[in-house]
Amino acid sequence: MAINQLKAGALLSYISIGINNAVGLLFTPFMLRMLGKSEFGLYALVASVVAYLTVLDLGLGNAVIRYTAKYRAQGKEEEQYALFGMFLILYCGVSLLVIISGTVLYHNIEYIFGNSLSAVEQAKARVMVILLILNLALTFPLSIFGSIITAYEQYVFQKLINILRILISPCLMIPLLLMGYKAIGVVMIITVLNIVTLLVNAWYCFFRLKIKIHFQYLEWGLLREISSYSFFIFLGVIVDKIYWSTGQFVLGVVAGTAVVAVYAIAVQLQMYYMTLSTAISGVFLPKVTAMVARNSTDKELSNLFIRTGRIQYVIMAFVLSGFILFGKSFIILWAGPEYEGAYLISLLLMIPLTIPLIQTLGISILQARNQHKFRSLLYIVIATASLAISIPLAKVYGGIGCAIGTAASLTAGNIIAMNLYYYKRINLDIPRFWKEITRMSVPIVVATVFALALNYLYPHNTLLSLFIKGLIFGFLYINMIWWKGLNSFERNLFSIPTKKVLAKFRFYYTH
Repeated sequence: MAINQLKAGALLSYISIGINNAVGLLFTPFMLRMLGKSEFGLYALVASVVAYLTVLDLGLGNAVIRYTAKYRAQGKEEEQYALFGMFLILYCGVSLLVIISGTVLYHNIEYIFGNSLSAVEQAKARVMVILLILNLALTFPLSIFGSIITAYEQYVFQKLINILRILISPCLMIPLLLMGYKAIGVVMIITVLNIVTLLVNAWYCFFRLKIKIHFQYLEWGLLREISSYSFFIFLGVIVDKIYWSTGQFVLGVVAGTAVVAVYAIAVQLQMYYMTLSTAISGVFLPKVTAMVARNSTDKELSNLFIRTGRIQYVIMAFVLSGFILFGKSFIILWAGPEYEGAYLISLLLMIPLTIPLIQTLGISILQARNQHKFRSLLYIVIATASLAISIPLAKVYGGIGCAIGTAASLTAGNIIAMNLYYYKRINLDIPRFWKEITRMSVPIVVATVFALALNYLYPHNTLLSLFIKGLIFGFLYINMIWWKGLNSFERNLFSIPTKKVLAKFRFYYTH
C-alpha cells in the first residue's frame, strides 16, 4: 500500500504541478492586465514581506513528519498522539508571535516603504497585511494535519485536494478582478482557500486516519531533541526566504513597485521550475527516514540519490534548455513587452539552481540522519553574503543586480560546498553522480544546439511559431535522451506504465 501511495504520490505531484503551471501560465497574463504593473508589484511586494513570517514555523512541520514516521515505524501509537498535542501547543504559540509581528509590520508600513510607495499604495498594503497575517495565524496550528498526512504517506488524498484547490482558485479570482477588487481581492481568495484546505486536512486526519490528540505534560528531553533537529531546518527556511523574498523587498525599498513586478515575474517562473524537482523528492522523506532507521548502507542511499537525481535531471534539463531557447519570446507574448527584462533575471536564477534541484534527495537524507546542521549554518553565511552583495547591486542594476547576488550564493553554497559535504561527510558517491549526469548531458546539448540553429533561422515571435519550434525541440530532446541518455531501468520506468495504459485502452476499445 505504501509503495502504491509513493508511486501515485509522485505521479499526482507532477499532475498537480502540470495543472498549477498551466493555470498559472493562463491566469497570470489576465491578472497582470487587470491589476496593472504597479498593483501587481504591490501585491508581490506585500506577499514577499509577509512570507518572512513563515520562518516562525521554526522547522516544526518537518519535525512532525520525521518523528511521526519514526514512532509509526516503532509502533508507538500513544507516543504519536502525545506528540501531536505537544506540537499543537507549540504552533499556537507561533500563531501568537505571528499576530504580534504582523501588528508591528502593519504600523510600520509607512516607515519601511514611505520612499517608494504612494499613500494609496500604503493603505492597500495595510489591508493586505491584515488578511495575510490572519491567514498565517490560522495556518500554523492547522498545518500539523498536513504534516501528519505526509507522515502517514497518504499522498493521494493530499495531492487530489491540492489539485482541486488549484482549479477552484482562478474560478473565484476572475469574477472578483472583473468587479474591480484587484490585489485585495486576490489576497482574500488565497486566504479563504487556504483555510478551507487546512480544515479538510484536519477532517481527514480525525475521521479517516483516526488520529487522536493527547494534551499531556511536555517531555522536556524529547522537546530538546526536537528543538535541536528543528532549529537547523528553521535556519534552512530563513535561507530560502533570503534567496527568494529578499530581492522583492530590497527592490521595493530602493526602486518601487514597477521594478518589483518584473522581478516577481522572474521569481514566479523560477518557482514553477523549482516545483518540477521537489515533486519527486518531496514524497521521499518518510521512505528515507525508514531506510535510515533500518541502518541502510551508504551504497543503498547513494543508489537512491543517483537514481532520483537522474530522473530529475531529464525533466529539469528539458525545461531549462527550452527556456534558454524560447524564454524571451515566451515572456514577451505571455506577460507583455514591458516584462522582457524578466528573461535574463530568470536565467540568472534558474541555471545555478538546477544543480541543487537534482540533488534534493540529499536534503531528505540529511534530515533523516539528523545531519543537516552543517547545511543550515553554511546557507545562513552564504545567504547573508548574498544579501550584502544584492543591496548595492540592486541600487545600480535593479532586478539583475539582485539576481547576480542570488546566483553567486547558489553557486558557492548549494553547488560547491554541499557537493563536497555530501561526498566527504555523508559518504554519498558524488563522483559517480557527476559521471552519470555528464554522460546524460551530451545528447541534451546536441538536441539544444540543433534547436538553437532552428531558432536562429526562424526568429519569428508568434504563438504559432513558438509552439511549432517547441514541438520540434521536444521531439529532438525526447529521441536523443531516450536512445543516448536513459538506461534500461529508466526506459522501463516510462515505457511499462505507457504500455499498461495502451493495453487497457485496447481492451476497452475491443470489448
